[in-house]
Amino acid sequence: MSQISSSNSDGHQGEWRLLHESIGISAMHMQLLKNNKVVMFDRTDFGPSNLSLPGRRCRYDPNDTVLTKDCTAHSILYDIRTNTFRPLMVQTDTWCSSGAVLPDGTLVQTGGYNDGDHVVRTLAPCNGENCDWVEFPRALSERRWYASNQILPDGRIIIIGGRAQFNYEFYHRNSQGSSSSSHKAVWLNFLRETRDDDENNLYPFVHLLPDGNLFIFANTRSVVFDYKQNRIIREFPAINGGDPRNYPSSGSLVLLPIDENHPIEPEIMLCGGASRNAFQLVKKGTFSRAASTCGRLKITDEQPSWKMENMPMPRVMSDMLLLPNDDIIIINGASSGTAGWESARNPVTRPLIYNPHRELKKRFSVMPASPRPRLYHSSAILLTDGRILVGGSNPHIYYNFSGVDYPTDLSLESFSPPYLASVYDQYRPRIIETDEVVHYTQSFSLRFTVPRFLKMSVVSVRLILPSFTTHSFSMNQRMVVLKRIRVSRVTSNTYRVAANGPSTREIAPPGYYLLFVVHSGIPSSGMWIKLQ
Repeated sequence: MSQISSSNSDGHQGEWRLLHESIGISAMHMQLLKNNKVVMFDRTDFGPSNLSLPGRRCRYDPNDTVLTKDCTAHSILYDIRTNTFRPLMVQTDTWCSSGAVLPDGTLVQTGGYNDGDHVVRTLAPCNGENCDWVEFPRALSERRWYASNQILPDGRIIIIGGRAQFNYEFYHRNSQGSSSSSHKAVWLNFLRETRDDDENNLYPFVHLLPDGNLFIFANTRSVVFDYKQNRIIREFPAINGGDPRNYPSSGSLVLLPIDENHPIEPEIMLCGGASRNAFQLVKKGTFSRAASTCGRLKITDEQPSWKMENMPMPRVMSDMLLLPNDDIIIINGASSGTAGWESARNPVTRPLIYNPHRELKKRFSVMPASPRPRLYHSSAILLTDGRILVGGSNPHIYYNFSGVDYPTDLSLESFSPPYLASVYDQYRPRIIETDEVVHYTQSFSLRFTVPRFLKMSVVSVRLILPSFTTHSFSMNQRMVVLKRIRVSRVTSNTYRVAANGPSTREIAPPGYYLLFVVHSGIPSSGMWIKLQ
């Protein structure tokens, strides 16, 4: 046996589990931190949430459009290990904001709405009960609402776009700990060109490429952008079919894993979206069929073109996440309509798992359905143990729990992909020792145990950078398969792997990553390492 199949084609399906009936807020935004806690938040401008702030604390905000005195939380910190959560306090509106994690593990969250649109907020990982958001008013040079963030090789964050913002700026934190953009915003005409009557270029898809440039996709078009020289150096053909893919049409896009054992050929995959004019049609009572296509694009091809394939069902507002075994999960969303208040119908509750290495038409596996629709303002992230954390869904202006087709959902679920099935436990590696710090290009080793070892050639070591997920885009998400030097047996069921740290900061920016050992398609739990 050279490679175990862990899709549902061999009879082992994934499994849903309800973690909390209510966490008090709708998880519109999510980020996993290096202390195995997940920060979640929604917005502050819709009235009270269902979770009180502790110690009789209240937020006083004269600019709030609904409630100037609010004694409820709009953010929580969820502990994976204990399955518990505690409220956090945000002062300004985080609605439809963006984020990235600095190399030291601090979450930098940017923008929002109303009095939050120029604000930077930071949350440092901590284990005490007093750590909370720190806010820096007017830290951004422009209004950032529906913008996208990307961590850069030098540790800065680039913040791109937003509503009526055809520009970008950089965030850095100085030695005194204050936060600011490093200079005024820089014009990016590509964002203006891709805006149509329904916008469809908000939350532009942005990924750092291994050559240090940025891939940017907006509406139907995509480019390679040299942010150092402020110039577009390559434009690709528009995606086939003409369906827009960015908010509010809300498809989802990933950069496929970068494998340092082979020539590096970065490839993009984009799935789902809404039909042209879908947002306008909803206003007339018509919920058009969502896009059912996925496209893959090799960035380095001499004559690049989108290679299209069909999902088993149409999807809009789904999340796409890289799994540690090379698969991709597509989860949440609807099959008709578009993003926005009351703008979608026919929830898609069955996740898809996509195997990029199988032959065409055999790549998708349909997973069991969740009992809970996850529509507008839902989110999902990969957890340390390989599960998917799923929360949110509030397609209404306010929290609305009755008299509507799709009530606001404050619950939290997990989905266990097929590779977590107990039938694979005999092949599942468990890391027992690894370096806490991994250096670029330098060799390091780790030890793992596995009850039934198959052979050396089916062992790989991967780094995953956890994403900031909101509105169907998992910002900063990337996976690097490390160059493997050797695998050797230590005892009867213990093995040592020697691997090389990533070759460059462009392939993997510095910071905290989850390290996985994968044995014949079955991953270990992730271990946190610092890449520097």
